Amino acid sequence: MLNGEPWPLEAPLTVAELLVKLGLDTRKIAVECNEELVPRSRYGETWLKEGDAVEIVHFIGGG
Repeated sequence: MLNGEPWPLEAPLTVAELLVKLGLDTRKIAVECNEELVPRSRYGETWLKEGDAVEIVHFIGGG
């Protein structure tokens, strides 16, 4: 699941690989996997597997 929508994995991949695949800037998002925040420093070592629930939140600046 990705942001509440089915998103099948073709093969296991890391959070970092997912973000590249989606074209997202890691400086402007937060990632949660199975209701746990994934620290940015661990994106490259956090593996996603079928059945994981991933939420990606975009930071929006304002004034």
